[in-house]
Amino acid sequence: MEKPGRFVERARDLEVYKRAYAVSLEVHRATLAFPKIEQYSLADQLRRSSKAICANLAEGFAKQSHSKVEFARFVSMAVGSCSEVETWISYAFDLQYISQAQLDAWRQSYVQIHGMLVNLREKLT
Repeated sequence: MEKPGRFVERARDLEVYKRAYAVSLEVHRATLAFPKIEQYSLADQLRRSSKAICANLAEGFAKQSHSKVEFARFVSMAVGSCSEVETWISYAFDLQYISQAQLDAWRQSYVQIHGMLVNLREKLT
């Protein structure tokens, strides 16, 4: 997870948050180029689900002082959002809105993020 001896004060200090945030910015920028007909459907779903990973980590992290179980629940929701993103990027590729290289890069990023989220959840339970 994090380097031993380093205190994590906020969700944004978590490595998984940093990675998810960085790739969500890439996703956001790329979806702005999707066709107009997709801006309020596929592009919007992709942007929202990619951002939801960070949002769930932030909300859950803020609640962990009261309940580690609650934080674990929000991490589980982030895992779900990660899986959702993977579905939407497949649609984006199959509809030829993103390249094979973009698909591969995003898939690799989200596989790593998914694994990090699962490891974090296991540490909380």
